[in-house]
Amino acid sequence: MRILYLQMFPLFGSGSGTYARELAKEVAKRHKVAMVAPDRRKIEGVKNYPVSLPVKIAFTGHPEWPDVKLYTKVSGKELSANYLAYFRAVVEAVNDFEPDIIHVHHLMPLTWIARFIKIAYGLNYIVTVHGSELPTLESDKRYPFLTEEALLKARRIVPNSYWTKEWMQEIFTKRFDKQTRVIPGGVDLSKFPEAMDIKGIDKKYGLEGKKLVFFSGKLTKYKGVRYLISAAKNIDAIIGIAGDGPQRKNLEGLVKELNLKNVRFFGFIDNDDLIKLYYRADICVVPSVWDEPLGLVVLEAMATKTPVVVTRKGGIPLAVKEGLNGFFVRPRNAKEIAEKVNILLKDDVLRIKMGNRARQTITERFTWEKVAHRYELMYLEFRKKEQKTETGPLDTFFNKIFLAK
Repeated sequence: MRILYLQMFPLFGSGSGTYARELAKEVAKRHKVAMVAPDRRKIEGVKNYPVSLPVKIAFTGHPEWPDVKLYTKVSGKELSANYLAYFRAVVEAVNDFEPDIIHVHHLMPLTWIARFIKIAYGLNYIVTVHGSELPTLESDKRYPFLTEEALLKARRIVPNSYWTKEWMQEIFTKRFDKQTRVIPGGVDLSKFPEAMDIKGIDKKYGLEGKKLVFFSGKLTKYKGVRYLISAAKNIDAIIGIAGDGPQRKNLEGLVKELNLKNVRFFGFIDNDDLIKLYYRADICVVPSVWDEPLGLVVLEAMATKTPVVVTRKGGIPLAVKEGLNGFFVRPRNAKEIAEKVNILLKDDVLRIKMGNRARQTITERFTWEKVAHRYELMYLEFRKKEQKTETGPLDTFFNKIFLAK
């Protein structure tokens, strides 16, 4: 079977990029896989069709795109230029790779192209809903109509959590219920063994002799990092913040304003160091103030036997169980963050026990092998091509208009 993935962001630095990369790599162990993405880095077993974008556009920002524009702010001219770049790349990939099915990441805008491919080539497609696109669809009235039209042609719509599904339903009503199946993200356990040698990580990040309370993610207002920083004055540990984003300067200003000495900004770090920091951390805090889809940060931290302190937002409760593998806190509540973090810092036995349970949760329910298997069943069900268009005037037209160099 031949599967073509469409991804609109780089394959590193964001949750959807990690999801797309890891899923493709796992599926490629058993099938022929290719991916269209604005990224030239290779994925093991995956044929790459890189997109060269005239304008970098995202939903909430991207750490690898410092000059990124937002879909809610972008002009029609800029949107059109990007759309044509994606369109050319997708058509070229379809013609060259000849997939049996297409898998699109995010509800828009690549679904609009997949709809055309469905009509012109008879290829079915499924869509994964990551959640970060939903605020844009909710607030910018330019996008829901084309997206809804595209979803009508999709064979399956796959939110990454039940909360993401409910939020999608608030925007589009429940008209897509029969097409919808929830599949969360996963963890590649080959990268997250039972134990890892993290020698040198303390010296590199200045952590010698200190406990570490860790956050990793894009520094946007939705992530609630300011409340972790506000809690820092009552926590006897290093508060390590990995990631970058539009809120970094404001957060650094807050640290100065509060005269905090135990907060460290690590910036955007490579994946190898990120994994080692998960293992090094005593606790991982995810203080989101919006309805977070089930973030891979939570799953990856749990895979390293690190208990989590998280808000009960969005899809997070799908993996975290109060008092079993982590603690919940109310959003925007620095006092509760400090209280729950300190319970774990002061009780090594409890912290280790909860960390072991966190790891068990991942191995039983959230591996990429299990996630990929569920998707592969969908691919097998819908891989049959429908009424493939033969080469003719339509191909000639689009080759001249869209594929002209």
